[in-house]
Amino acid sequence: MKRVLLKLSGEALAGDKKTGFDESTVMKVAGQVKELIDRKIQVGVVIGGGNFWRGRTSETIDRAKADQIGMLATVMNCIYVSEIFRAVGMMTQILTPFSCGSMTKLFSKDRANKYFAHNMVVFFAGGTGHPYFSTDTATVLRAVEIEADGILLAKAVDGVYDKDPKSDPDAKRYDSISIEEIIEKKLLVVDMTASIMCMENKMPMYVFALNEENSIVKAISGHFNGTKVTV
Repeated sequence: MKRVLLKLSGEALAGDKKTGFDESTVMKVAGQVKELIDRKIQVGVVIGGGNFWRGRTSETIDRAKADQIGMLATVMNCIYVSEIFRAVGMMTQILTPFSCGSMTKLFSKDRANKYFAHNMVVFFAGGTGHPYFSTDTATVLRAVEIEADGILLAKAVDGVYDKDPKSDPDAKRYDSISIEEIIEKKLLVVDMTASIMCMENKMPMYVFALNEENSIVKAISGHFNGTKVTV
């Protein structure tokens, strides 16, 4: 793979703290991404906002406003992780679908490609810029737009299961599964909108646990321990 989109779970970045950031976890991610950059693999990054806020956290406020708070949570996450990446020697840039003053640049495919050509890690923050769309959907949308070779889905769970492994000890993990089967069985790897976009645009995903040692590098180098979602 020459260009990948890495989706990081906000909750996974928080580590055992569950909220905010666990800097040692983020430093480990930075070290792995640096290894990909040194191999001349272009890396885009989308980060969820669940370590601060989820769009349906509040039942009181308007859903559209709740989702806007979530979008801003992803911007905060990208600014933080971007700075950690810079601290270990990478060049970075953050793109958003809406203006954030001088903190980010407005997204365009041409701008993203320019940064990739300069060996930068490109962060795609702010989701799609619209309510009712998750960061899963934003991940697939950006992956398709930048013509990534695949999506690296780093989660708190180490792959795709036939049942929820947190509540069912008999849950079995798939080594490989098609996106069509995921949609048919309504397995919640990513939300349904994102799953359909993957199917229509033939975008493969590699689902693995972020906290596993060197999991991002393994997903690239063929020693993959997770679930490959085929198209």
